[in-house]
Amino acid sequence: MSGTGFHTSVDGTQIFYKDWGNGKPVIFSHGWPLDADAWDAQMLFLGSQGFRVIAHDRRAHGRSSQPWNGNDMNTYADDLAGLLNVLDVHDAMLVGHSTGGGEVTRYIGRHGTKRVSRVVLIGAVPPTMLKTSSNPGGLPIEVFDKIRDGVLDRSQFYRDLALPFYGYNRPGVSAKQGVVDTFWLQGMLGGIKGQYDCVKQFSETDFTDDLKKIDVPTLILHGDDDQIVPIADSAMLSSKLVKQSTLKVYQGAPHGMCTTLADRVNKDLLDFVKS
Repeated sequence: MSGTGFHTSVDGTQIFYKDWGNGKPVIFSHGWPLDADAWDAQMLFLGSQGFRVIAHDRRAHGRSSQPWNGNDMNTYADDLAGLLNVLDVHDAMLVGHSTGGGEVTRYIGRHGTKRVSRVVLIGAVPPTMLKTSSNPGGLPIEVFDKIRDGVLDRSQFYRDLALPFYGYNRPGVSAKQGVVDTFWLQGMLGGIKGQYDCVKQFSETDFTDDLKKIDVPTLILHGDDDQIVPIADSAMLSSKLVKQSTLKVYQGAPHGMCTTLADRVNKDLLDFVKS
């Protein structure tokens, strides 16, 4: 396919994307504060297995442009829709990690599944992360206020955040400096305004109705030691809301398991896309 390029969204924002290989398309939506490079292991593997692999940098992340406005979940979903339209994607498997899982879910809520045959949610934020009267198992707003404060000193914050993200703060686990450095680099490539705005989007958005609209086979992967998106208030609930869902719990796995357990994730993705 085209390699790399930019798609111009309806408000003029330039969305960077990679479009590699040929065959059934697999579309990847990344987590916060990362970019499409977070999917390197999955794209190389599935591309080598004969699939067309596409990933984009969310607006204000990575190599995409950094608008002051439009850093909200509905616009993220519409940006994805515009990209799939311009690339003429059909019969796709959508894969979303963390915030990207919210983006994929909201995309279906707004645009349906006419281009979609399967969905994979990995460490994904739906149904909603924030603790409210209707979501008593969520995280208190102070947790997300602390993240916003961290973004104001984001260079140090992203170095520190990488440790729980990949489970490197657990006893007996050795941090891989290259993984920490890559997390920091991807985070710093993005724009502070869009990343700051995105905290509200991944924490306060309620995806319950969107999840109920998913009408294709869905695989939900989550680590039970996810310190960023705790499994009890995310995957365990989403799996009950999505009609055709299969939940696979990775024992002891962290949030960043697409990197730390890439071989296992890759095998599950390959088995599911072929099923």
